Amino acid sequence: MSTALTDYTADYPAAALPGQSLDWLQHIRTAAFTQFSSHGFPSPREEEWRYTNVSALEKKAFAPILSTANTVVDADWLKQHQLADAWSLVLVDGHFRADLSVLAGLPDAVQAISMAEALTNNAAQVAAYFGKAVDSAEHGFIAFNTAWFTDGVFVHIPANVVLEKPIQCLHIVTQEGSLASTRNLVVLDDHASAQWLETFVGADVSYLSATVTEAFVGQNAGLTAYKVQCESALAYHFGGLYIQQARDARCSHHNFAFGGLLARSDIRADLDYASECELNGLYLGVKRQHIDNHTRINHNQPYGISREIYKGVLADRARGVFQGRVVVAEQAQKTDSNMSNRNLLLSADAEVDTKPQLEIYADDVKCGHGVTVGQLDEKSVFYLQSRGVDEATARNMLTFAFANEMVDKIALPSLKTALLKLLLKHFPQNSYVD
Repeated sequence: MSTALTDYTADYPAAALPGQSLDWLQHIRTAAFTQFSSHGFPSPREEEWRYTNVSALEKKAFAPILSTANTVVDADWLKQHQLADAWSLVLVDGHFRADLSVLAGLPDAVQAISMAEALTNNAAQVAAYFGKAVDSAEHGFIAFNTAWFTDGVFVHIPANVVLEKPIQCLHIVTQEGSLASTRNLVVLDDHASAQWLETFVGADVSYLSATVTEAFVGQNAGLTAYKVQCESALAYHFGGLYIQQARDARCSHHNFAFGGLLARSDIRADLDYASECELNGLYLGVKRQHIDNHTRINHNQPYGISREIYKGVLADRARGVFQGRVVVAEQAQKTDSNMSNRNLLLSADAEVDTKPQLEIYADDVKCGHGVTVGQLDEKSVFYLQSRGVDEATARNMLTFAFANEMVDKIALPSLKTALLKLLLKHFPQNSYVD
């Protein structure tokens, strides 16, 4: 075992973590800690981590911060990242901060509280869902998160409740060398509807952000989820979203990965009878960034529908990874699924590894996938130049148009505006803005 892994295991702060009085949670944490102690972080020898090497984490020892009650967060900086038309739950260095959160006007029937509070006051409710959508044994990061999570949020939306505004979970990391490990549960009962947004930002320091979110979407319920990852260029990030959909449930997820030195997103959806799932994603890599997106859609019952579109733009020496997998069970007849991954390489040194997979065990289905990897169309560049646009601007315009297709899928105006600003930082041409 490397020195850093020894430091992680030797300094494991079990007594300081939430839920220590709950036998069921301690059993789960102990099993996860044993799993991580035995296997460590995932290795490229594992097929699903073949293109992403996280061995750099074994040379570091990121440590959890056990209290952030006195950590000061700049108000103007915070306001830049909080959506004005959303309720917000703020996590600072892995801990919920009620003083920074905005929950006024949230319906009384809706729970939106810290995981620490939920484990204290609603332990039985948490136990009904915790670890049911994802198993710590699946890989080292999930085991790591399960063992080390310091807090998180618990959101429960009762049956028939339709939230008019989204709930934003804002993850902030402020301190060099810190580990922000959080665990979230999002539960929608039957016929409920909600929008859920996770935003990851941080100071310009090196840290590790590790988050696991389990979402449960009840019968005929609808969840629209977003993830915006724009962390420090020195940060390491792992974020997993694991969704369980009941009969006739609808779920869409929009994933935007712009930041981090090394960032990995796992998205998985388990579909029941006639469930619908839509996964959209955009990843932008520059310099030496490594951005990995790993998705899986499990069609477990008949009449499921899934659509997936991921786009990547890689410049400099950046590397992108897309591994998309659709599994159609034997009993999942009449499944309708389509997956697409399109990549744009802006330099000779940029690289993308893409691996779409279809596993079909039923015989009455309609499934397909497509992949493209290429550079800008020189004829299009020439056409714009012939209309008086200089070459650099022409290339930026075409690249922006390629990426902006994914932003246009966002129905939430404030988020769409924020994402447009992030895109313009990558393609800073004033001619894009009216």
